[in-house]
Amino acid sequence: PLSALVLGEILAETDLPAGSWSVLPVPNDRAAELVHDPRLPVVSFTGSVPVGWSIRDAVPRKHVTLELGGNAAVVVCADYASDADLDWAATRIATFAMYQAGQSCISVQRVYADRTVYDALAERVVAKVKALRTGDPWDDATEVGPLISEDAAARVERWVSEALDAGAKLLTGGQRDGTTYAPTVLADVPEDAKVSCEEVFGPVMTLAAVDSVDEAFERVNASRYGLQAGIFTRDLQVAFRAHRDLEVGGVVIGDVPSYRADQMPYGGVKESGVGREGVRYAMEDLTYERVLVLTGLPL
Repeated sequence: PLSALVLGEILAETDLPAGSWSVLPVPNDRAAELVHDPRLPVVSFTGSVPVGWSIRDAVPRKHVTLELGGNAAVVVCADYASDADLDWAATRIATFAMYQAGQSCISVQRVYADRTVYDALAERVVAKVKALRTGDPWDDATEVGPLISEDAAARVERWVSEALDAGAKLLTGGQRDGTTYAPTVLADVPEDAKVSCEEVFGPVMTLAAVDSVDEAFERVNASRYGLQAGIFTRDLQVAFRAHRDLEVGGVVIGDVPSYRADQMPYGGVKESGVGREGVRYAMEDLTYERVLVLTGLPL
């Protein structure tokens, strides 16, 4: 709860009236009391998929907003083929697959590249991932820090091992040192491997070649999650089609799905959640409309 407590300290320095907000750290075994409390008409939750949907199931008569997990995908189209384009795509993919050690619900996890650009892209991505520096997050030179716990790092290690046992190819990484897991790139990953179909929440990404935009979009949609997707293309019609056809809450053209700004509506579909964040959209989500009809009064 440290970040919430710091936010509380900042709010305490403002002129907001006393009692208009509060920060209440509670253990997990007490959270259900808050969720069910009739004095709280709205529940907004950011976290894991199982916990989020269990909250909604527990209070079906309340308004619930959920921002949950994902296995965000990137598509690199055949027209994104120049050296400059591939360098840009590889840099963004490598950076945002591994930033915060992959501990973001919109970090890049799955990459589908047209077969005509796949080899050139994969070579660049692997080189850039290998160059990332792991270490102490307090060190300014560190680019990829540790995971939140050793259990989390061990889980990532286990999932990668399962994928390798199922036939995946390790292009770089794959080692754990305590809470730190080396930035890892996998290829030829079975779609039912956990590193592909579940949320890794670690510094691991998968690469796959596809033969068409149709196939790429089908594979993006073949997920129970749907937060955001990134499409690298120069074709405006492909961009509009991605926005129309992809089963996600947001589509980013020319960049990775990890982009987010507070002025945009942010949230997912399918098991990734319900409702939208972003200042304006969160305010709307916490407001109900009330109609006033005036009759028989002088105006």
